[in-house]
Amino acid sequence: MSDETRGERTRRILSEEARKRILVLDGAMGTMIQERRFDEAAFRGARFADWPCDLRGNNDLLSLTQPDAIRAIHLAYFEAGADIVETNTFSSTTIAQADYGMEALAFELNREGARLAREAADLAERKDGRPRFVAGALGPTNRTASISPDVNNPGYRAVTFDDLAAAYKQAALGLIEGGADLLLVETIFDTLNAKAALFAIDEALEETGAGLPVMISGTITDLSGRTLSGQTPTAFWHSLRHARPFSFGLNCALGAKEMRAHIAEISRVADTLVCAYPNAGLPNEFGLYDESPEAMAALVGEFARAGLVNIVGGCCGSTPAHIAAIAKAVRGVAPRAVPTIAPQLRLSGLEPFTLTPDIAFVNVGERTNVTGSAKFRKLIKAGDYAAALAVAREQVEAGAQIIDVNMDEGLLDSQRAMVEFLSLVAAEPDIARVPVMVDSSKFEVIEAGLKCLQGKAVVNSISLKEGEEKFVRDARIVRRHGAAVVVMAFDEQGQADT
Repeated sequence: MSDETRGERTRRILSEEARKRILVLDGAMGTMIQERRFDEAAFRGARFADWPCDLRGNNDLLSLTQPDAIRAIHLAYFEAGADIVETNTFSSTTIAQADYGMEALAFELNREGARLAREAADLAERKDGRPRFVAGALGPTNRTASISPDVNNPGYRAVTFDDLAAAYKQAALGLIEGGADLLLVETIFDTLNAKAALFAIDEALEETGAGLPVMISGTITDLSGRTLSGQTPTAFWHSLRHARPFSFGLNCALGAKEMRAHIAEISRVADTLVCAYPNAGLPNEFGLYDESPEAMAALVGEFARAGLVNIVGGCCGSTPAHIAAIAKAVRGVAPRAVPTIAPQLRLSGLEPFTLTPDIAFVNVGERTNVTGSAKFRKLIKAGDYAAALAVAREQVEAGAQIIDVNMDEGLLDSQRAMVEFLSLVAAEPDIARVPVMVDSSKFEVIEAGLKCLQGKAVVNSISLKEGEEKFVRDARIVRRHGAAVVVMAFDEQGQADT
């Protein structure tokens, strides 16, 4: 009997298949649901007939009220040639379901969504013996942790990292219990939301021992070539590569033509499988997608022939016909060769920073440190954050490749000051483009700072002076946040002298 976990078996089989061919993901769930024209009564079903608000539009609820239809959509995608289908759980978090007053259903929606997809996978496997897989879909929620919804208060956030992590962990546990083979963090418009999701997934996988592979997919929201929260594709990769994803890529927002340059960039820098599932073109004036299966397949097929991708599929507007055409277009085309990337320090703010051999030293701006700058300390103590931001801006303009932020001062609430300042930094692209070094002698301040940063930060610092147990605990937390770390040469006896 094999000692493989469910996740290990999935990773082994998927990896074997991915070496041989380009894998195919499914298409849009929402498009297929819209084609069925379900009315309010269909969304409600008998169970929610008396629910106090309208439920039409809560597509995830159909996993409970119209399970046969959802299973049939999954099966149609498998029959079209998909190897992997996504669960109908894009909005199945307590945060997103709050719009319908259905927060308490989040776990059940994920569990049942995974169960229905797994049933369809089993049916497809029995027909032809080809293995099929279920990706538990975790959408971005309708909140952003990096951007204020209040133009008059750029430091305000409608959701916190901890809120997101709690919601994502519950969703992940439901997907795992329902039988998902992979977890897919998708349509990421804010990398900090994704970091919270990956933090939560890591905890959930550790608790359950499931060991499922993780797929990560961001979205470039317009022709600027950046996410909504401002990151370039390479900075996005640097921020999340710590999760060691099975695949990394982009979906939604753009059609294949507009997505190509950004997928090519990710293909160059990511030492993992690359996945692309664009929309069926750009939406027309009615919000509908007109790109035909043949036209979409021709564009995605070129991705494959150019050696850019390992997994392909479709997002908004795509149907089983689109997936069948895409599967045909990539059949027989060699999958992208995963590159070997030289080990180097890779950080990010909104833009990437790589410590290459030709860089003699890293210029760390330390004027945003209350222990190193009397001017900055006075501004923070006076609550003059606008002037404090000007100090940070001056550092970046003067050539700082990283800014060091320290709020350790006896008369300051260091944790609150760190969170407030870093939240304001996030709203200033000319500052936020560089990575941040979160600097404190108090680990709780470091962790609070990491929860504000969508980029790959540096922690300054941890050491062994409080013992190995605390060092290991802190190091694991830093690792879950994806930060680099400065380790000071201290132990319980003091500073190293050799």
